[in-house]
Amino acid sequence: MKRTTIFADANLINEIKEVSKEENRSVAEIIREAMLSYIKQKRHKGKSVSFIGIGDSGRKDISERHEELLWKKATK
Repeated sequence: MKRTTIFADANLINEIKEVSKEENRSVAEIIREAMLSYIKQKRHKGKSVSFIGIGDSGRKDISERHEELLWKKATK
């Protein structure tokens, strides 16, 4: 691990310290976890597969009737 220095708002530091005490974990551990979570979120953003618009049913009323059409089969 490499040591680094960050500057943060006093309120944020206080929040981190509270979480640290509540979870009985070090402040450094909380910050590392938060940074890792942020990086994972950023790296995977936009890489998810989207199935919206993948097919063409030929119907023109789907956006207006989507709930009716979705639940129609489920209730039968």
